[in-house]
Amino acid sequence: MKKVLFLIGCIIAQFSAKADVQLPAIIGDHMVLQQKSKVKLWGWTTNPNETVQVKVSWDTTHYKVNAKYGHWMLDVNTPAASENQSISVSGTNNTIQISDVLIGEVWVFSGQSNMEWSGDQNLRETLDEMPNATNKRIRFFYIPKATADFPQEDVRAKWVVCNPEAMKSFSAIGYFFGKKLNEKLGVPMGLINSNWGGTPAEVWVPQDKVISNPTLANAAKKLQTYEWWSSRAGDNYNAMIAPILNYQIAGVLWYQGESNVSQYSTYTELMNELILSWRAGFKKNVPFYFAQIAPFDKYPSNFGAKLREAQTKNLALENTAMVVLTDLVPDVSNIHPTQKIEVANRFANLALVKNYGQDVGPIFYPKYDRLKIEKNKIRIYFREIGSKLVTKDGAEPSHLMIAGEDQKFYPAKGKIDGTTLVVSSDEVTNPVAVRFAFNNTDMPNLFTKEGLPVNLFRTDNWDN
Repeated sequence: MKKVLFLIGCIIAQFSAKADVQLPAIIGDHMVLQQKSKVKLWGWTTNPNETVQVKVSWDTTHYKVNAKYGHWMLDVNTPAASENQSISVSGTNNTIQISDVLIGEVWVFSGQSNMEWSGDQNLRETLDEMPNATNKRIRFFYIPKATADFPQEDVRAKWVVCNPEAMKSFSAIGYFFGKKLNEKLGVPMGLINSNWGGTPAEVWVPQDKVISNPTLANAAKKLQTYEWWSSRAGDNYNAMIAPILNYQIAGVLWYQGESNVSQYSTYTELMNELILSWRAGFKKNVPFYFAQIAPFDKYPSNFGAKLREAQTKNLALENTAMVVLTDLVPDVSNIHPTQKIEVANRFANLALVKNYGQDVGPIFYPKYDRLKIEKNKIRIYFREIGSKLVTKDGAEPSHLMIAGEDQKFYPAKGKIDGTTLVVSSDEVTNPVAVRFAFNNTDMPNLFTKEGLPVNLFRTDNWDN
């Protein structure tokens, strides 16, 4: 009997010694908190009615909150960028000390393989950078690939101080973006990697937003199924985005679309839903900047061009921006262009101008605005054009097509006239429509004087 009582006593003692305050993985040593913000700290307790106390090193406020059903959350104000901070989280029976906390800028990087691409895939730019990749002011939070039927509360990850080995496995675009912002802003950077090569956009959208929309639901049913990744709406959102929605961030970078070219007609609506859903989840109108997919020769028909067109239409949503990549493709037979540093730089310039008010030069890519028919020619007007148009190689503008009312397109000549483009062809005497770079593999030579490529366009809405 004494032995039984002793064992029961040990079990009770062991249970009472268990930590009654717990934290999600994203709140831990080496973390980066968004500067000059009201950030959330949260977690769980084994005692459903526990009182949790929080102390932070950057002010004297003693924060206190009562857990409800074993869950707690509170808001904490953060100062301007700083280092060597700490946080203490206490319950009745335990205290968790969080050390080496930085205050700075936090960004999320998501999408499919072109965002995921890193030194693990033998990307030369990453491998060459590795000897220089020791930086205690850059921190990585790499969310592993996972799916879930319902939104999850936590992930199996941890904050890691930037070092060559960690950098090798991290998104190249994410790392080089963070490095440039760290250099230009002089503040710590928290970089959150949440991507999965091959995934269609549907898996990154809350499931109810897809299945409740007949257009999106029908498009989702046509997705090809693979054993390497899910194609079911919401699966990646539930496991890889939902757990971090309470975390305060500065913005999102997105590079995806290759797996949705066959759904080009519904992609704009799908991405608008994704962006709005993420903003609702983060409870903030976060900047959402995305890369236009690059030229590739294995897409059906001109589906790649139509997907790039769909991405351009997403710019109608506020607080979005797009980088054009038609000049950064060494090999159109490779769906993974190897020039990631320049993609990261273009993203970084967007953020530096739009988020941080810095003057780093032009950030917009000329886009079709309107046309004017002038006898047997068509004059194209652009918006966001900068000073003027040029051809990078000094030749005539390339990849132009023109058509009459018969909807038959012929190769066309283009003449730059200041900030407009005059297009014509001897084959078409009464033109009504122009297309520029509207093919899967087109890599045109038309740029702004400042060096940014002109975005593809078509002035018609014909199916051909």
